[in-house]
Amino acid sequence: MMFGSMAASTEYIRSGKLRALAVTTSKRLRMLPDIPTIGEFVPGYEATGFFGIGAPKNTPAAIVEKLNKEIDAGRADPKIKVRLAELDGTELPGSPAEFGKLIAVETEKWAKVVRFSGAKVD
Repeated sequence: MMFGSMAASTEYIRSGKLRALAVTTSKRLRMLPDIPTIGEFVPGYEATGFFGIGAPKNTPAAIVEKLNKEIDAGRADPKIKVRLAELDGTELPGSPAEFGKLIAVETEKWAKVVRFSGAKVD
């Protein structure tokens, strides 16, 4: 058993080399609609990942704005959009501040899970 990324697993699933039991997202995936979510068996279960680009905390605002503008331009590229759709990815456009809020929310969410589990660093 493994929890793998869809980017790494999809082709193996489609070819029959890997049997997917469920996905961890809250909704079934468009590209693999016959695979149930874990939430269908364990109500409320959801675990998703996200990717983003960060910069050091004291990076000047003008540089952050420039990077955000260029990244947005890259996301608008039709080839990128097609590839993201192939991976059943979802764009999360927004400002650097909104991305910071997402990171904070996700950090707190998983911190609660770790606290609940009782896991300790050795």
